[in-house]
Amino acid sequence: MLERGASFRSLEAEAAPRSLREEAYDIIKQRIIRGLYRPGEALSEAVVSSSLSLGRTPVRQAFDRLMRDGLVEVLPRKGIIVRPITADEIRDMVHVRLLNEGFCARLAAERADQAVLGVLNDTLDQSHKAARDSDIETLMVLDRRFHAALASAAGNAVLSDILSNLHDRSQRVWFLSLREHQHHARVVEEHAGIVAAISARDAEGAEAVMRAHILSFAENLSRQL
Repeated sequence: MLERGASFRSLEAEAAPRSLREEAYDIIKQRIIRGLYRPGEALSEAVVSSSLSLGRTPVRQAFDRLMRDGLVEVLPRKGIIVRPITADEIRDMVHVRLLNEGFCARLAAERADQAVLGVLNDTLDQSHKAARDSDIETLMVLDRRFHAALASAAGNAVLSDILSNLHDRSQRVWFLSLREHQHHARVVEEHAGIVAAISARDAEGAEAVMRAHILSFAENLSRQL
């Protein structure tokens, strides 16, 4: 399990070489998503550059991209800050996830091949262990892998891009939703229900179980705020 403040250079590392700009973007983005840079926190270009052992130019370019992603913003006299998360944003996020991920699960039930089902079941096996160990970092990685596999199974590139951005936004509040340890196992069981419906080619059932999963996420999160 990664400790708070640890480098994410090795987390799900890409095989292909990356530019310094991409490296800075990926690391800062992961720190924001995982709450290492907290909502409202000011980000100094010099301090971040030093912490990453990178020059200021790639960090500046990364900040520009993160602004386009909606993860940071510029405030007068304060500079760049991590954009705060509002109740309205969470509500809107849940509504959009209900529409898009429910449809994604329906498509996955119709189109998923054995390779994708294998990835989903393998991810479930690892998730059960992570839940027993209360390993939130690993659960987060596996949750992202699970939903990415579903998006791939749906066979719709535009939908996959939409869901990727939604999951980035959702992960910013993921730690909040998992403060209750009993919720760890519940998330994995909900994933198991989704896989069961997809394996049975039950498109309507897969959509219904996915929507219930997202509503469970929203309900649990509301108790933490």
